[in-house]
Amino acid sequence: MTGSPSSRVGSGGGALWRDHRFVLLFGARVVSVLGNGFARVALAFAVLALPGAGPGRLSLVLGCQAVPQLLFILIGGVIADRMSRSRLMVLADVLGCGAYAGLAAMVLTGRAPLLAMCLLALAAGTATALFAPAMEGVLPSLVPADRLQRANGLLRMGTNTSLLLGLSLSGITVALVGAGWALALNAASFAVSGLLTARLRVAAVPRAASSGWADLREGRREFFSRQWLWVVVAQYAVVVAALNANAGVLGPLMSEQHFGGVRAWSVIVAAQAVGAVAGAGLAARVRVDRPILVAVLCTFPAAVPPALLGLRAPLWTIAAAMFCAGIAGDVFGVLWATTIQRRVPEEALSRVSSYDLLGSLALAPLGLLVAGPVAQAVGTAPALLGCAALVVLATAAALLSPQVRGLRAEADPAPGEPPSGPASADVPSADAVLAVAPPAAAPLAATGPEDAARTGTKSVGAETPAEVPRARGGAGTAERTENPKRPESR
Repeated sequence: MTGSPSSRVGSGGGALWRDHRFVLLFGARVVSVLGNGFARVALAFAVLALPGAGPGRLSLVLGCQAVPQLLFILIGGVIADRMSRSRLMVLADVLGCGAYAGLAAMVLTGRAPLLAMCLLALAAGTATALFAPAMEGVLPSLVPADRLQRANGLLRMGTNTSLLLGLSLSGITVALVGAGWALALNAASFAVSGLLTARLRVAAVPRAASSGWADLREGRREFFSRQWLWVVVAQYAVVVAALNANAGVLGPLMSEQHFGGVRAWSVIVAAQAVGAVAGAGLAARVRVDRPILVAVLCTFPAAVPPALLGLRAPLWTIAAAMFCAGIAGDVFGVLWATTIQRRVPEEALSRVSSYDLLGSLALAPLGLLVAGPVAQAVGTAPALLGCAALVVLATAAALLSPQVRGLRAEADPAPGEPPSGPASADVPSADAVLAVAPPAAAPLAATGPEDAARTGTKSVGAETPAEVPRARGGAGTAERTENPKRPESR
């Protein structure tokens, strides 16, 4: 390998398709995310179609679905590291199937008390919080380390295509047979996903007995002992908030004001979705020497679409920029997931992933909350330009980290990276903290919905030859939140 972030093309994807457990996981994810595409449209229209429903009831139901994903994600990580991850994924699918079957039944019968809908939405959100960390940790148990990047790319390509298909068919389904039946299809997708996942039979990772609080502390140590991890998570807390504001509020508002409304915004969103499919295919094959450096650099294109929207550029240029941002976002996601899976000990992988998801999504609701008032105060165009600036500033700040710039794809550590096992302290060393300021600080001081996914948490440990097999899992083995880290998760 060379020291530059140049790439080389890898191969070997055919072996994955001969691995029946990877094929089962791939099929489960594709079916699951297809149903998720139906649910995103169907749930909103199902709530609004009920007698007396309005924006307030819709916000309450969607909020009840979203809150458990943040509150319980760390608990999901602890549970996933304590038991068979495939079994936990099945349990989460059972819970999700029951929640959406209940919602479908209430909508189809026209008897949908607000309290009951909120409770079922809470159950659906809890299912996601349990599923996502387990999903992040299960792949290294199924796929050899040298095929992880290819496997991550294929999974993202399959789920992105499936989500695009689900979103495309959901409106037709709701119009033809009603939102209740569309929700029932989503419940059925949970059932199929659970049946396929149950056949994986992934064993629990052997580990010493400990309390839940001790597990949380150990996960925190693993997270903060890797500077590259927590730096990029801090970066993405800002990036996801800015992109959420663009995707959820400012982009549609600017499209309505200057580009003709929903048709223009649909073209822009579709361009990003097609780019994401292409990006996942590319990321499955490309090999880079410095994966985190390349991944962080791939964040810069995300600033271009909101900037062009703010400048009222021609629609075709905005769509082209969104296509490129979709490609870059999935290259980021594949490199990010593969690096975590290779660098974090398998017995702590789900807990570290849960910290990653929590940190990356921490400011996402804030982006939606402040986007409208800011647009009213300063105008939609300046607010969009502010979102673009936040993405650039947070990404540039992340590049100040030596480990972000220096972490290599092979097993040798980046400068200052601690061992791959459990960290020796609850917090980063003083040298690690002084080496780089948290990248979110500058953008926040200046300041500004797949999936589960990213996702939307890093600092590195040296992997000695004896530690590499353990860390890598062995050789045999509401509105979309804009988080390029994660494939769509339930």
